[in-house]
Amino acid sequence: MDHSQAPVLDALAAYHSEKQTPFTPPGHKQGLGADPRVRAVLGDAVFRSDVLAISGLDDRMSSRGVLARAQELMADAVGAEHTFFSTCGSSLSVKAAMLSVAGPHEKLLVGRDAHKSVVSGLVLAGIVPVWVDPQWDAERHLAHPPSADAFRAAFAEHPDARGALVTTPTPYGTCSDLPAIARTCHDHGVPLIVDEAWGAHLPFHPELPTWAMDAGADVCVTSVHKMGSGLEQGSVFHLQGDLINPDVLKNREDLLGTTSPSVLLYAALDGWRRQMVQHGHALYDDALALAKSVRARIAEIDGMHVHGRDDFCGPGRAADLDPLQVIIDISRLGTTGYRIADWIREHHHVNLHLSDHRRTSAQLTHADDERTADVLITALRDAAAHAGGLRPATPVEIPDPAELRLEQVTLPRDAFFGRVEQVPWEEAAGRVTAEMLTPYPPGIPAALPGERLNSAVLHYLRSGVEAGMVVPDAADPQVKTVRVSVED
Repeated sequence: MDHSQAPVLDALAAYHSEKQTPFTPPGHKQGLGADPRVRAVLGDAVFRSDVLAISGLDDRMSSRGVLARAQELMADAVGAEHTFFSTCGSSLSVKAAMLSVAGPHEKLLVGRDAHKSVVSGLVLAGIVPVWVDPQWDAERHLAHPPSADAFRAAFAEHPDARGALVTTPTPYGTCSDLPAIARTCHDHGVPLIVDEAWGAHLPFHPELPTWAMDAGADVCVTSVHKMGSGLEQGSVFHLQGDLINPDVLKNREDLLGTTSPSVLLYAALDGWRRQMVQHGHALYDDALALAKSVRARIAEIDGMHVHGRDDFCGPGRAADLDPLQVIIDISRLGTTGYRIADWIREHHHVNLHLSDHRRTSAQLTHADDERTADVLITALRDAAAHAGGLRPATPVEIPDPAELRLEQVTLPRDAFFGRVEQVPWEEAAGRVTAEMLTPYPPGIPAALPGERLNSAVLHYLRSGVEAGMVVPDAADPQVKTVRVSVED
């Protein structure tokens, strides 16, 4: 296929050159009706290119096949059989994938380190989750993706499961043994869904971890806005094999997706695919070299340790690591990742990626260069020099894995939509939670609807909030009260 083409961008250029006049949404009419104060911030180009996909970018019958051709090119670029664009982020795409595999009251094996969007899919669909435990690093208080053996054991106990879902890479850059997990699923004749939101770049360089389609997954979801050049909410999901019908997958996306997709997002996805096919290998040559340099420079800062393969990979841990996720343990500085990140933003206007009780991180992409690397290193060095003012660190009470693993006693859907009450957190132990309680980022629920709370997880969340953790999806983000089911 001719990857010099960009069907969405080409159609948008044609729309402009033809000087088409819209009597359709959007109501700003290519910016003519937009407040000049808004245009001054967003720019005229945003409004000029914000047009309808149908009766705009394409005609009423979509006879030019603009979107279809763009999706075919994307599939060809990465070696998938089918690709679908989503302008509602991977939060929607992963739900569409789940609903294509399992329905109400059917079982789906799910890694317990799944993102909150996966839990939302369980709530919406009434799917029965069979949780597969991650691999726990007790020394570093960090979870890595579940092993293939854990999925095999889950299938042995639940042979009626309709499929499996695994998250890889994690926001910490750690990757599961996808080929082994895919073989396990296929041995049982069911599909594997991969939430690969952090892996849009993986197909485009051989030194990056193996991506889901090459590993044998049936469907994978990718957030191009995270590690690629897509705009926020730009997502794609890829499909191969015959275990999931592409018409069913598209139908589920239609069920959940918007009827007003953003051409801006489509155009960015289309252009990113062309960029990666033509220049991706060279761009990631540079990005990987930069990551190696940045890691070495951070390692020289007193009190900071950069996690690498020796820390994160091996038996009982991850199978691989994306080096572009630079995870920095700052525990020797005597403070928390929350405080380090907040201090750096305030004093250097640098936004770090995820932070927890002992780590912070920087996400590098093909967009970074020596200038941005220098800004990062300068900020980290200054934070280390001022760590004395960030002490003492408020302690976070981290449960052991057995305490962190709550019992699922009801369907997430039933708990979420059932009768609820708000109780003081001190009285919530033993009650069934009716909401997600999610430290964010990375967005992995510590407790989710239908799980029975225990004292250890409640103390973890409360101490975490006091230390700087954000729990945005809770009815009470301070977790001083918790929404629980009313039990007869």
